[in-house]
Amino acid sequence: MADRVAVIGLGDIARKAYLPTITARAGLDLHLLTRNAERLAEIADQYRVPARRRFTGLDELLEHGIDAAFVHVPTSAHAATVGRLLDAGVPTYVDKPLDDSLAGARELVERAERLGVPLMVGFNRRYVPAYVEAGRGARDLVVLQKNQDSGGGGVREVVFDDFIHVVDTVRFLAPGPVERVLVSGVVTGGVLEQVGLTLAGNGFTAIGLMHRRAGAKQERLEVSGGGVKVEVADLGRVTRHEGGRVTLMPEDGWAPVAWRRGIEQVCDAFLDGVRGGGGLPDLRDALRTHELCEQVVAELTG
Repeated sequence: MADRVAVIGLGDIARKAYLPTITARAGLDLHLLTRNAERLAEIADQYRVPARRRFTGLDELLEHGIDAAFVHVPTSAHAATVGRLLDAGVPTYVDKPLDDSLAGARELVERAERLGVPLMVGFNRRYVPAYVEAGRGARDLVVLQKNQDSGGGGVREVVFDDFIHVVDTVRFLAPGPVERVLVSGVVTGGVLEQVGLTLAGNGFTAIGLMHRRAGAKQERLEVSGGGVKVEVADLGRVTRHEGGRVTLMPEDGWAPVAWRRGIEQVCDAFLDGVRGGGGLPDLRDALRTHELCEQVVAELTG
């Protein structure tokens, strides 16, 4: 019998990244949920999802029965949607963040633990092949900069919906326990222009940076240690510096974008974990990222 997997919320991230990935997995019966009936019909037709597996309400979907869910609704709806799924005993994958506040994120983590229902946060950069490879060497200094081309935003919105990727990735790449945390940033008229987070421990420093009006949308990682520096540009182009030699590592030009961005791998990790093929990431570890985001917000607005 195929696994009944629901995709809840059919916005850009679901359509561009998750649906192409999930529908390529064998042994899944896809269920779709969105309140937009026109969009539901269009996407369900595209993926040949029969009428009996199309839904516009969560109650109806839960009554039908599913084995797992991918949640891609707006952050403001995470608490209600994920909470209902957990209460119904449905293993759930949700886009970052769990909630736009530490209190809301903690409530969902504690509910999942209390009910014994698997819950996973979509920190896909932990699965990006180039970042995984960069994390295998010495990491005395880690610098990750994720810039946007234009547009600011409120402090909490930017930190929890965008900068959280940077926070989680530098945590993931930090080679040891974090002993010191430093927050910096520029806020103008309530708009976050730039933000920095430094995590330091025994023999290492990990720095995450973001500029919201940098003139270019770019992401760049540099990992240095042991006489080697590895640079990763935009999640894929890898350059290695060692002993005065510069090597541009070959890219697989046929590799799907979803694979290079870690989407395929994070989906497989969730589905395998739900099926019992491997453990899911520690929820308390994901909560630690939300704790740091709350600290960033507090220090920039306090």
